[in-house]
Order: sequence, then structure tokens, then C-alpha cells
Amino acid sequence: MSTVHWLGAGLSSLPGIRKVALTDQEMILWNRTLSKAQEAVTGLGIEIPVKQLDWDVLENEIEAGDVVVSMLPVNFHFKVAELCLSKNANFISSSYISPEMQKLHNSVLEKGLCFVNEVGLDPGLDHLLAHALIAKYQNSDAFDVKNQHNFRSYCGGFPKVANDFKYKFSWSPFGVLKALKSHAQWIGDGEVKQTEKPWQALSEFEMVLPNGTIEVFQAYPNRDSLPFRAQYGFDESWNIKEFVRGTLRLGGWAEAWKPLFDEVDQLEGDSGLERLQEISNELWDKYQYDAGEADRVVLSVELEVKDAQGENVLWKKNSSVDAAGNDKGSAMGRLVSLNVAIAIQMLMSGKLEKGVSAAPHQESVVKDWMGELEDLGESVFEN
Repeated sequence: MSTVHWLGAGLSSLPGIRKVALTDQEMILWNRTLSKAQEAVTGLGIEIPVKQLDWDVLENEIEAGDVVVSMLPVNFHFKVAELCLSKNANFISSSYISPEMQKLHNSVLEKGLCFVNEVGLDPGLDHLLAHALIAKYQNSDAFDVKNQHNFRSYCGGFPKVANDFKYKFSWSPFGVLKALKSHAQWIGDGEVKQTEKPWQALSEFEMVLPNGTIEVFQAYPNRDSLPFRAQYGFDESWNIKEFVRGTLRLGGWAEAWKPLFDEVDQLEGDSGLERLQEISNELWDKYQYDAGEADRVVLSVELEVKDAQGENVLWKKNSSVDAAGNDKGSAMGRLVSLNVAIAIQMLMSGKLEKGVSAAPHQESVVKDWMGELEDLGESVFEN
């Protein structure tokens, strides 16, 4: 039997580790801090081998056909992928496909391996919901490339009980702070729009929650949305009025963070990075989650279709998740790592594409995937 080598025992890994461990799948957990991994396994009530992450030892342990899951910081993924390629092993990550990862595609394909990425929450579950929505629309009587298409995909994590800062951190805030100065690109009003700072493109997003109430969030574009048009099946012939993938924040977030925006906006060069690290440390001391505190994750994927003139709504559906931390783990940890665990299962059963790929788009695979997630108690609501 092939072995799953799961690298990383952080909070966002634990529910997925437990899911895999409770099957008959052979599995080894590797972590840079051995004691942390041992504590995690004990806390999960499972029995699996735990090893110190030493690259030479790992290389000797991996065999052809094994699956290596990288839940390490993003800068380690390519190193792990290269190791997998040299050992004829498969690779899984919840992170975005980097340009260097994409360049491995032909080599991975030639060896008949799967290097699957973007199978966490966002990216991951959002892709699956998008593929399902778009397939439903294309199979409907309303489908026409001349219609105006408005696609919106937003995801965010925050405390279940809002604090004055409208946010809390599960790990170092440094990455969140750097993202405040990240370029974003999307389609709005039928044209490509850009911003150098996401808070300058802030908008309100009304969402009907699973209990029927309406909550108004703040939302902003994240990264470059444009390449996902093709990934989601939007043909170049489609009339696209809006296409955005972005981040959700609680109402009042921008107001609470304005002093931070003002300072971060002025930071430049090495001294700026040093100050950013200082701010990160300050925020971590003040706004990290308390022990046992519940987080909340909200995901909304929506397709609204209007006639060519934009006068009448012809078709509109929304798939959403509103999850909170519970005794099975944090909402963020569950929705990231359980999807990774499902990806392992799908890979082992031969349902995933060979080569470098993101979350699957085939209708049958998406349906099976969502069924697995539902069986794990993670609900997706449609309206």
C-alpha cells in the first residue's frame, strides 16, 4: 500500500490528519518540531508514526506511488514538489499554483503523477462550488453567452464573536499585513480594474445566511481574478460584466483598521519591512485567538445572470458556507484540511487529473467531493 507523508502539524492540519488516520491508509506525520506533532497526535486520540522533518530522512522514506502532503509554509512547497518528482511520488498542497510549480507540469505528466494544488478552503472549496454553479447554469434554459454574467466569490475568516478590531489571528499577522500592499485585478462594469492596495477597492456585500437573515460584509478583490475565468469555464465569447474573487471582512473592519492602513501605506524598503514585523508582533500579542475561542468562516460563491441589456435577472444562484469552530476543530482548520484529506482519497482512487492541477472541475468528481464533505458534517447551502 502507498503511504501518505503529511508534512506539517499546525492547527490547519489537525482535522484532516485525524480523518486520514481513522482509515486503513498508511500514514506518517512529519513536523519540524517533533514534540508539537506528538502532542497533536495525542490530542487527536490517534496512533500514527510521527517523525522529525529531516529532508534527507524524508527522501529515503518516500517510495514511488506515495503521496506527500505539504502543509508547510508556502515557500517550502516547490522543494517538496521537486523531491516528489525525483522519487516518482504524488504531491498535494492547499496553496495556489505558483509559476515554478506550473513549469513542472510536463515532467509530472510524463511520469503519470498527480501534483494537485488549491484543494483547501480558498483556494479549494470555492473552486468546487464555482464549477458546480457554472455547470448548472450551462445546463439551464437561461444559458446564453450574450447574457450579462456577474460572478462573485468571497471568503473570510474572523472571530465568531466580533471584537473591537473585527478580526483575530490564528498565526503570525505578517502575511496579512503584506497582503495589504498586494496588487489586485478583477472585472467590474465590464472592464478590467486594478488596485495596488485592496482597502482602496472596498465594497459592501450582502449575503443571505443559512438561517435566512441578511448580513452585510465588507469585501475587497484578492490577487488576480482574471486567470480564473478560463479555469471556471467562462469562454472568451461570454459577456462578462463582473468577475471577482476576493476577501470578506466583518462590517466595520475598514474603520477599525484605518490607523493601520495609514501607517502601512507609508512603509517602504528594508526599514518598512522591519516596522511591518514590529506591527505584526504587536498585533499577535493583542489579537490572537484565546484558547478555546471559536472562529467563524464565511464563503460565498455567486453567479448572477442578466439579459444582454442588464435589465432583468434571468438566473441567480449562490452557494455558501457559514461555519464556526467546534469540538472537531476550528472552522478554518476543518475546511482547509478536510478538503486536503478528501483530495488524498480522490487521488488514491484515480479520480484526479495527472500533471499539475488545481481542484477538480469534472461534474461527477465535484459531486462526489461535496458528498464526502457533507458526510463529515460540513454543510453548503444554496439559494
